[in-house]
Amino acid sequence: MELSDPTAKRLTFRPGQEGYEDEVAGFQTGFAQRPDVVFAASDPEDVVAAVRYAADAGLPVGVQATGHGLPDAARGGVLISTRRMDAVAVDAGARTARVGAGARWSQVVAAAAEHGLAPLNGSAPGVGVVSYTLGGGIGILAREFGYAADHVRSVDVVTADGTLRHVTAASEPELFWGLLGGGANLGVVTALEIGLVPVARLYGGALAFDGREVDPAAVLRGYAAWAKTVPDALTSSVAALVYPDMDQLPPHLRGRYLVTVRIACTGPAEDGERLVAPLRALGPTVSDSLRELPYTESHTIHNDPDFPHSYYGDNLMLTELDLPGAERLLALTGPAADHMHVVQLNHLGGALARPVHHDNAVPHRSAAWAVRILSPLEGTDREALRELYARAFAPLAPHAVGRSVNFALAGGDRPEGVYDADTRKRLAGLKATYDPANLFRRNYNVG
Repeated sequence: MELSDPTAKRLTFRPGQEGYEDEVAGFQTGFAQRPDVVFAASDPEDVVAAVRYAADAGLPVGVQATGHGLPDAARGGVLISTRRMDAVAVDAGARTARVGAGARWSQVVAAAAEHGLAPLNGSAPGVGVVSYTLGGGIGILAREFGYAADHVRSVDVVTADGTLRHVTAASEPELFWGLLGGGANLGVVTALEIGLVPVARLYGGALAFDGREVDPAAVLRGYAAWAKTVPDALTSSVAALVYPDMDQLPPHLRGRYLVTVRIACTGPAEDGERLVAPLRALGPTVSDSLRELPYTESHTIHNDPDFPHSYYGDNLMLTELDLPGAERLLALTGPAADHMHVVQLNHLGGALARPVHHDNAVPHRSAAWAVRILSPLEGTDREALRELYARAFAPLAPHAVGRSVNFALAGGDRPEGVYDADTRKRLAGLKATYDPANLFRRNYNVG
């Protein structure tokens, strides 16, 4: 498993060698990843060696920690696996955490909770911290605290020239701006220093309605009206899907069409109970898990699947929610559809729309809603799903400002609308400066 100097001492894998298949496998199983060589990085020096090797050979570079995105950037080239670089260190006094490139949110949540603190993580504990944050990061506390990228203090990154840089808003302000929102296309991040927030508990959980017994459109209308009334301390989303009739699922879920409202509120439990009362009045629920909970149980609000599987998806960021259009989307993706689809509507605004102390490349801050469709790939293909998504999103498109970087990862082969024109132009300038040979090839980014 050795390459010629200067990388002969690095842990590497090539096709056909023992360990290669394990190293390229990720959470996303729908797309084969076949790099010519995998560098299994244990420290920043391994990343530097891998980037220099790729640059000398003229090979494209991809990076994988957990493999939740569309992993085709390194096809025929170099894949840098960062999963071994998963150290997490919390500075409770400074309310910060230093997080390695391979760390998952579950590790940071657990480490921060020991000090009564929390990161701005997403709904799934197995997602990698770095890729999530570089894409912006719309988390479960987003309306109160903003994007995860807004709380980054520093970035350690290896650029295409093989240089390891410690980047801050003071030291290299333009590169710092571009990494946070467009970082996967500008270098390989080896560590982040992120800010933590003083949150130790939540009022949160989910209300699930049976979409065959309660009109899904009525739930959607009620939720949309209710969302306009809540404070920034409450972040929520609604999801709709038909669960497959599988033995692996609990009996109460099998074959059911559920419309579920998910809640995370940092206020007192009594405030939370008062705020959600209008939702409970929408109709009888299949389940109601709303309660006071420690932040370490925040992943139970969404209960995202934790097993690898194949999927594809797309999304829109909207300034307004066209309710007839959203109801049409539910009709196309619900029980009448010939394939399983997960629809998610995130209520945005609040701190997500406010200016930040250190500007960054996270786009579309004017969006009030994000709407997403995610579909298993078994029994269908990308083209069929694209056609469905186009029909489902068409009524909503007049209010669209673009697409979320994070949510585009499931369908990262289509870059349209991920950035506005000004942000794209500015990122292109950074690309020309730091990676003129296009070593890093995230397809949803510039270059």
